[in-house]
Amino acid sequence: MSAAPRVSPGDRRDLGLLNAALARVASRVIGVRDVHVFSTLGRTRGLFRGWLHYSGRLMPFGTLPRRQAELVILRVAALRESAYELDHHRRLGARAGLSADEIAAVTDPEARWPWSEDEQALLDVADALVRTRDVDDATWERLAARFPPRSLVEIVLLVCQYDGLATTLHALRVPLDVSARDASGRRARRRTTRRAADR
Repeated sequence: MSAAPRVSPGDRRDLGLLNAALARVASRVIGVRDVHVFSTLGRTRGLFRGWLHYSGRLMPFGTLPRRQAELVILRVAALRESAYELDHHRRLGARAGLSADEIAAVTDPEARWPWSEDEQALLDVADALVRTRDVDDATWERLAARFPPRSLVEIVLLVCQYDGLATTLHALRVPLDVSARDASGRRARRRTTRRAADR
């Protein structure tokens, strides 16, 4: 299977001014040279902005606390073996307060970790939805005892959003983001190499 992007991340001409500006702002906030999910999906112009609004209403502006949302996303990414989602949300999870040990545990579905009852209920539902496309009654009842109806709907939508996004990222072969620090370091090394070759 080819690892080359099937649709290359676009530039300002491909994305349009607004989508390019959104991608640039997101890149600065996250600390990468280019958020490839934005510069790839941004090629769809208005559809991308609709998707971004929907995604943002689930996370970070949903009813789940950011820590819990990141736990769900990381578990979905691990189950789907989505390298892009894992790379992206390990950084975001750490910013949301997850420790390195918690990130390692949530991305290993076989790991044992003393999650809170709320967190374990969330992870059990994420596991069920990704693996079976359904949730058995006992698992659902544990979740429903801990979250209000609006959050229950959002939790299912959040899991399905990142499950579907994992498929999109994989099918399009969206490349991993390069950190801005790594990119600037590589540019500096290339300049040094060129100067040395010119001597």
